[in-house]
Amino acid sequence: MAAPTDPVPRTDLSGLVKAYDVRGLVPDQWDESTAELFGAAFVQVTGARALVTGHDMRATSPGLARAFARGAVAQGADVTETGLCSTDQLYYASGALGLPGAMFTASHNPARYNGIKMCRAGAAPVGQDSGLAEIRALVERWTDTGGPAPAPGGSGTVTGHDTLREYANHLRTLVDLTAIRPLKVVADAGNGMGGHTVPAVFAGLPLDVVPMYFELDGSFPNHEANPLDPKNIVDLQARVLAEGADLGLAFDGDADRCFVVDERGEPVSPSAVTALVATRELARRPGATVLHNLITSRAVAEVIREAGGTPVRTRVGHSFIKAEMARTGAVFGGEHSAHYYFADFWNADTGMLAALHVLAALGGQDGTLSALTRRFERYAASGEVNSTVGDAAGRLAAVREAWSGRPGVTLDETDGLTVNGPDRWFNLRPSNTEPLLRLNAEARDERTMARLRDDVLALVRA
Repeated sequence: MAAPTDPVPRTDLSGLVKAYDVRGLVPDQWDESTAELFGAAFVQVTGARALVTGHDMRATSPGLARAFARGAVAQGADVTETGLCSTDQLYYASGALGLPGAMFTASHNPARYNGIKMCRAGAAPVGQDSGLAEIRALVERWTDTGGPAPAPGGSGTVTGHDTLREYANHLRTLVDLTAIRPLKVVADAGNGMGGHTVPAVFAGLPLDVVPMYFELDGSFPNHEANPLDPKNIVDLQARVLAEGADLGLAFDGDADRCFVVDERGEPVSPSAVTALVATRELARRPGATVLHNLITSRAVAEVIREAGGTPVRTRVGHSFIKAEMARTGAVFGGEHSAHYYFADFWNADTGMLAALHVLAALGGQDGTLSALTRRFERYAASGEVNSTVGDAAGRLAAVREAWSGRPGVTLDETDGLTVNGPDRWFNLRPSNTEPLLRLNAEARDERTMARLRDDVLALVRA
């Protein structure tokens, strides 16, 4: 299959087939005929006799989801269509119904893209080493040969099942907000699926919700639904201050990630959210394991240990986290990209559940969110700094050579290159989809962090 005509700004493709450019809808990239082949391949590779599908609000998503269903049905599988849903709502359906699933979304990517996130029953990941490579190989072969033969046993069936209310009810059973003090919350859905899920999940809770951009619109007329980019939360920050709100929440396009802004309009680091949720989960399950990826703040592991838990460090990417959740029996896992994984949610990621934990923690005491999270933000962080390079491997090797053998420094190549010192660290990783190196650096204070960041960037950009 051809690569998209523009780079896809995503670092992990293990569960997303591709966020293909659909402006031209050309057959060798991503159109409904290709989606139909994916449906057939998904059934053949996974052996699924039944599955569930969902889609976001992008203009191309309903047609792609229906085409995928046609391909699956032709292979004898029964398809349950949930229709409009967030990605974590699709994971709920996969877990609650015990079915493999396919979600049609390009997540936080611009309007012209679309893609598929796939999972096995119970929201278990379909990654590069757990079926994705085989599915893609089948689609590529069928693209050249005209497609698969129909199933000898006949076609499956298609039924509809809207899971929104069930999903909302399930989340509210996992976090009790009935006794919290009233909170004023600004929620920015970015015209994405948060506009669909927030009203259902927050209904009846002691929350005064100020909605922003709740209209479902896959053209994203107000800003891109990618809160990781600071320019996309500017409106939320201003509205929190204007409303005198207790906090703000920003959801990405498929609403599986949630970013938090405090009462001052300042972003709360996803690492701090990870640490906060970890303390709450460990209070329920003392001594449990909590995962964190290798670019979260050093404070996360410290907080987990202080709360009596066992921190386990993982690679970046949802398929790695989900696999480690299952292997270690972890109660919770967090990534610095604002993906939050819960054992109570089939080890899948749900930003909405993380948001409920933040609301419960804030509403269960009288202080502000900035005061509540202050103890989790112990170091100065660079955020992710991207550098376009012609030779990512060569630049990475140059940085490795420059830091090898320095006193008090250890090198780790679990995911890219991590360099650890007593009061500072950095990670440098190549992008999977673009000619980029991604740098995250952290140190005990802002001045030390800036010097470290600039030293590494000078080598990267030499």
